[in-house]
Amino acid sequence: MINQEQLQELLSYKGNDQQILSLYLDTDCTQESAEMIKLQVRGLLKEARINQGKGMEAIEKYLNHSYDWAHPGLALFTNMDGSFFRDYPTAVSFRNRLRVGQKPYVKPIAHLVDHYAHYGVIMVDRIGARYYEYHLGELQTTDGFMGEDVRKLKKGSGSSAVGMRGGQGGGFRREEEVAQRNLRDAAAAAGQFFANKPIRRLFIGGTAETTSQFRELLSKQLQSCFAGQFNVDMNAGEHEVRARTLTLLYEANIEREQKLVQTLITTQAKGKNAVVGLDDTLQAISEKRVQSLIISDGFRNPGYIDPNSDFVTANLARSPLSDQELVEVEDVVDTAVALTMSQGGHVEIISNNPDLESVGRIGAILRY
Repeated sequence: MINQEQLQELLSYKGNDQQILSLYLDTDCTQESAEMIKLQVRGLLKEARINQGKGMEAIEKYLNHSYDWAHPGLALFTNMDGSFFRDYPTAVSFRNRLRVGQKPYVKPIAHLVDHYAHYGVIMVDRIGARYYEYHLGELQTTDGFMGEDVRKLKKGSGSSAVGMRGGQGGGFRREEEVAQRNLRDAAAAAGQFFANKPIRRLFIGGTAETTSQFRELLSKQLQSCFAGQFNVDMNAGEHEVRARTLTLLYEANIEREQKLVQTLITTQAKGKNAVVGLDDTLQAISEKRVQSLIISDGFRNPGYIDPNSDFVTANLARSPLSDQELVEVEDVVDTAVALTMSQGGHVEIISNNPDLESVGRIGAILRY
């Protein structure tokens, strides 16, 4: 799992004129064998016309002897002579791809961090609850709460018809009181568990009735993080909980991305703090004004950068600098991602969104 310090290392990497290989893989061995994945890697290297070199040898040696194949995703970075080599197994798979350039290709990692950073899950029933903290699809911490067993109250409760309309007596009322107390205590324990954890989204699992009641008992802070609920048995294992919530995250992010693109387009149309299209977006990045950079997945374009000032452009006609003063880059969009992240901005990589495609496949919400 990659952390912020490691990501910053990739963003600030300088290869001394050596190209660097950035390799992203789907290494889920429940779908394909390790040997088949290795063949796919060789195909990617061959397609990129990388047939020899210590960097390629380092990748093959790592896959053959060091990688444990226990994670569904893997990001590898190495320069051509193999002196720089970084590996980041992840709990979320990547689409297989290889990029060769002067700097590490970080867009897929930006996408991973945006979608799967810091989320929580609560499994709850009328007796207790289980709490999970995840980051990038990996379990960080877990805890639980157990209240009074409601089912034990049924023993010796007597006739349920005496003195109650609808045939529900004191035993039933007592059961409901205990169940509600359990839910309140479980919600309080949830507040304590997540108090110092920077979760951005919260999912609640259980029966529809119980999860709805429980949600209303949570603190306002946790309610503000609520992203969805799902039916699940309390005896479900952590692996099932993780798989279910990863699916929910994917679905929630599709909805969130659509709203984000609409906010971008509407804000730009009103002449406020947003730009769309490659030229205007790169200009905003050069001016360090970008709060959120929004890009269509797979969008690439050649361009130029001034390494001294971090001025970046795809259109020399809009540049105050001559082409002799600029360094040509194969993918100025990836350069824009790296610059935005190094400036403290946020990056959104959006898949299959016709509205974003229609305004040039890139835009930014600005700080000012």
